[in-house]
Amino acid sequence: MFELNETHDPALKSWIASANDPGDFPLQNLPFGVFRRKGQNEAFRVGVAIGDQVLDISAAQTAGVFSGPAARAAAACSAPALNAFMAMGPAAWSALRFALSQILRQNSPLADRLHGCLVAQNHAEHALPAHIGDYSDFYASIHHATSVGRLMRPDNPLLPNYKWVPIAYHGRGSSIRVSGQEFRRPIGQILPPGAQAPVVVPSKRIDYELELGVFIGAGNELGDRIAIGDAEAHVFGLCLLNDWSARDIQAWEYQPLGPFLAKSFATTISPWIVTLEALAPYRLPWNHPSGDPQPLSYLDSPMVRSAGAIDIELEVLIETARMRRAGEAPQTLSRSNFRHAYWSVFQMLTHHTLNGCNLASGDLLGSGTQSGPTAAEAGSLLELTVGGKQPLMLANGETRSFLDDGDAVIMRGWCEKADYARIGFGELVGRVMPADGA
Repeated sequence: MFELNETHDPALKSWIASANDPGDFPLQNLPFGVFRRKGQNEAFRVGVAIGDQVLDISAAQTAGVFSGPAARAAAACSAPALNAFMAMGPAAWSALRFALSQILRQNSPLADRLHGCLVAQNHAEHALPAHIGDYSDFYASIHHATSVGRLMRPDNPLLPNYKWVPIAYHGRGSSIRVSGQEFRRPIGQILPPGAQAPVVVPSKRIDYELELGVFIGAGNELGDRIAIGDAEAHVFGLCLLNDWSARDIQAWEYQPLGPFLAKSFATTISPWIVTLEALAPYRLPWNHPSGDPQPLSYLDSPMVRSAGAIDIELEVLIETARMRRAGEAPQTLSRSNFRHAYWSVFQMLTHHTLNGCNLASGDLLGSGTQSGPTAAEAGSLLELTVGGKQPLMLANGETRSFLDDGDAVIMRGWCEKADYARIGFGELVGRVMPADGA
């Protein structure tokens, strides 16, 4: 398990002044991403967010500010994706994080060498932080599973396997894009209410899902299992994830094999990966309620019980086209927290490999929609509007059961607690556009 160390010290300040102001990217965070200067025809490269700046890792390496294991780790960041660095494992991740913390601190003798290695975040554009070979999406919120189940099976909302097994489906990695994604409203086969035959039309029930993404660091060989006690060493970090859903397509197609075209048209992630080490101060005990089945032995460990949960505040907002034209601020739809997850990140990963399935560096796991125990903490419109039957009234007088063309969904996440620095994930933004030909 990642231990607290001097990189988490809340008293640390940076020579980059904006990193000392309240915000997502203080010196204690140092999340990784892939960027280039906006509008420039240059290669994407690995960077670290610090205040309102991005530190170009390759440029810093060329400036000679790293040595030893940190230099070897920085060299792995010379590619336009993080996979090689992710594959190096926790020792390399920690070495580079520690070196970055040192060179970016106030009074660092290397500051003068690094000024030319910075790019303002508002002058940067992002690519996916890693090549995502595979994507699996879990269903780890019992509150979401129960709410959605109640809409379909009022008398039996939660299926009997839910409290025993971390459920997931194999998603579509090719349609994952970074924040800023605009996608066309999908067309699909839908069975209208009361109809005897389906029709092929644009979806009318586009929804978001408030999730966290888990990036795999070092993978495992086909046929090998990752034990729960080793799972933490295979998690590089977390990002925000919006698993867009076409609920009307989903309702017709999901039986008996689950999501397909209702999910594969778009998934959006935030550009920055917050490392598991940066999240160490915000770990919490994890447990199942005493009346529920306790995890089977392969999903149980002292580490999971003492620190398997992570205290991450989550927020989802909407900006309609009308709000945008009027210059109005986006409106918050709900708030939740990842600590409510029924299954931990480490149990998801361990279960994924139980049958010998091989995970690779850069593979992505979705947490599933992260809804909390109250109605106001729902992570999707499907829950907030009770299946579309109770439309939301927005502050400007508009109503929404599901998303309209031009609607942008904004997701935010952050960690904060007394005696530690607040760290954040940045924003995830995606927008629904009219269907092809509409």
